Amino acid sequence: MNAPATAELPVVVIGAGPVGLAAAAHLVDRGLEPLVLEAGSTAGPSVREWSHVRLFSTWDEVVDPAAEKLLAPTGWVKPEAGAYPTGGDWAELYLQPLADVLGDRIRYGAAVTGVSRAGRDRIVDADRDTQPFVVQYETVDGRELRVLARTVIDASGAWSTPGPAGGSGLPALGEKAAADRISYRVPDLKDPAVRARYAGRRTAVIGSGASAFTALVSLADLAGADGGAGTHATWILRRGISGSTFGGGEADQLPARGALGLAAKAAVDGGHADAVTGFRTEAVERSGDGRLILVGEDGRRLDPVDEIIVLTGFRPDLSFLAELRLALDERLQAPVALAPLIDPNQHSCGTVRPHGVNELSHPEEGVYLVGMKSYGRAPTFLAMTGYEQVRSIAAALTGDREAAERVELTLPETGVCGGAGLFDEPEAAGQAGGGCCAAPTTLTIGRAPAPSGC
Repeated sequence: MNAPATAELPVVVIGAGPVGLAAAAHLVDRGLEPLVLEAGSTAGPSVREWSHVRLFSTWDEVVDPAAEKLLAPTGWVKPEAGAYPTGGDWAELYLQPLADVLGDRIRYGAAVTGVSRAGRDRIVDADRDTQPFVVQYETVDGRELRVLARTVIDASGAWSTPGPAGGSGLPALGEKAAADRISYRVPDLKDPAVRARYAGRRTAVIGSGASAFTALVSLADLAGADGGAGTHATWILRRGISGSTFGGGEADQLPARGALGLAAKAAVDGGHADAVTGFRTEAVERSGDGRLILVGEDGRRLDPVDEIIVLTGFRPDLSFLAELRLALDERLQAPVALAPLIDPNQHSCGTVRPHGVNELSHPEEGVYLVGMKSYGRAPTFLAMTGYEQVRSIAAALTGDREAAERVELTLPETGVCGGAGLFDEPEAAGQAGGGCCAAPTTLTIGRAPAPSGC
């Protein structure tokens, strides 16, 4: 392949979501030419899939400054700074207008299937760093195409690869066979068809983060609404219950996130959900009447449910990056320099230090994983963290190392404790000393169901 001079090539950005579009805006602001490859037909297709969910960040926290600068000449006006958008609001009122301004710098219907060095597979050393990247993608009509790039910024996120129900990280036995009764998304109970699926039925919710809280609160609201009688949730937690289970509450500097945790606690305390703790799902079985029975690794068998909502986080799709030399943490699948800052086995409260090009670099110079993709399997990513990442990378690409290494972001403290690494040893939380990480207070919540078959 006869490649043009690398400096003449575009910076390819994978994904037209919030961070991918922010990356394009920062590149334009720096005088660099981006080419955004988006598998979907619109901006923010993943965000649109949870359009009914309200963010716990305000408009002021989810609009990137460089993007706002790019939008300003069009007459675009940022929505009320202190208001909380839904995913749909975010996509329609911000992401799509930004994509429209970027125009033909975005190529829709382009699903990236591979990234490598031109003429060099993963093994070859010779002249590797002088070769441009080759990005292969497939169009909606099945054509395979390639584009050369000087740099690749992967902002494809992790939405397409949710975690399974199985406690081992693998799908539970029978999970795939029960796919017709399992959802990996927070249900939109305003949709009549979706509402009918859960109304008056018993649903297992597996997970302990904000998405699980949202599902519990939504199901509790349905139980109290017309036609919702009999709606009930069984909340499955792989860890125990402690003072940190419901998040930071009033101490959370993202008030809407704290309020969400408190609402989830109210749903449980109000009897709309039962909590089952220390339960790692081994299998999903069908009962004689077609309902689903969750079987734990310890042999416990829970009462049958009609539906299961699995909200166990996400994991990055690294398959199309296999020919690149990436340095990823063996546990989190995040860049090795970033992983210690976000590892839930070590960090259970406070802030994640703002970070940029230094923490996101790899042995393969010129490739960056950003946004949710950069966090690997770690939770609690914030959009403004991603905006800071791409600001730093864009500065570095123009040789402005001072700006690349300058911190331009102050994150709100979470007030959340109880990292995922502590769920087997709840008493270990007390070893962190005072502050928000002091020993947890045990909570008595709801009415725990008696497991059957024990």
